Amino acid sequence: MNNWEEIKTESEYNVALERTISIFHAEPGSPEFEELELLLVLVKDYEDKNIIAPELDPIEVIKLKMEEKGLKAKDLEPIIGSKGHVSLVLSGKRELTLKMAKALHKILNIPSEIFLSESAVV
Repeated sequence: MNNWEEIKTESEYNVALERTISIFHAEPGSPEFEELELLLVLVKDYEDKNIIAPELDPIEVIKLKMEEKGLKAKDLEPIIGSKGHVSLVLSGKRELTLKMAKALHKILNIPSEIFLSESAVV
């Protein structure tokens, strides 16, 4: 077992990540399992401080969810409005409103955080 400390560099992160993967199936109670528990905390801490997840485009997420559920643009008319409004929203030419975002969150099961980006809703 290594004497792991806070991960401060990308190279330390890569070493810790490789070790984490290599002992991932360690048996509970074993020294490797204790090492794994520590490494998971250290790796997560490094990632939280240094890795920025890309911001998701709400319109792309809506389109993906529609595809997953087999929905067409006309299926969004009760939520967004006329065929023209749906088309404008899905093309990015019209912004989502809070009311639309709430309905899309509920009906398409899209996490509300997706709609909270800088320019997602008006």
